[in-house]
Amino acid sequence: MSLHEADIHSGAGERPAAGEEGARGRFDRIYHVLRTRICLLDYPPGSRLREEDLADEFGISRTPIRRVLVRLETEGLLRSVHGVGTIVTDIDVEELAQVYQLRVELAELIGKLSPIAPDASKIAAFRGMLARCDGLLEQPDPREFARINMDFFHLLNSLTGNEPLREIAERLYYQTTRIWLKTASRLSQYEEVLQNEITIFHREVADIVSAVEVGDLEAVGHIRRSHISMSFLRLRNESRS
Repeated sequence: MSLHEADIHSGAGERPAAGEEGARGRFDRIYHVLRTRICLLDYPPGSRLREEDLADEFGISRTPIRRVLVRLETEGLLRSVHGVGTIVTDIDVEELAQVYQLRVELAELIGKLSPIAPDASKIAAFRGMLARCDGLLEQPDPREFARINMDFFHLLNSLTGNEPLREIAERLYYQTTRIWLKTASRLSQYEEVLQNEITIFHREVADIVSAVEVGDLEAVGHIRRSHISMSFLRLRNESRS
């Protein structure tokens, strides 16, 4: 799979034909592509993103690229360094402790604030996500794990019609999602940790799919809250080992 194909697969959306996209669509597409690359560590912490290189890649002027980079900077994924340029931020589990705490509290609100009852197509989407997790159990792959995790987050986020909740939850999720890839890749027992995390994630998805199938969105929130909390504790313990 090419890098661009991976970006699309990871939630950037399908690329419209030129002329059909519009300025807003182009901005959103590039924003999602760059955010995905950062979160998959294709742009590891400390990497420099050059406006001119990105403008050439996407075939546009530097102005919309600059707007995308500014947004990613406000979300904590990039920072501007005088005399150097735009740099991908580093991540540390301890520094993200308060972000995780807020994510834990927000998780339950999915089933409480403007919940959207899942229809047949939504239930099918959740079942499809579980099928992808089945395949991941058979063939563990860290990048695919990260992609499925992202897609699963967005699917969960679609269960609430509360737009402020969705926006805040998304911003916090992307501030924390790459910490696992960074932490796990440095562990001596990397393969074992990867398999364990995939098994736990598969259990979470299976439990949530069961709750979605019966329309119990409050249960979805409780399950999600528990797994985010435990995930943070595991990451903290692993980072200290």
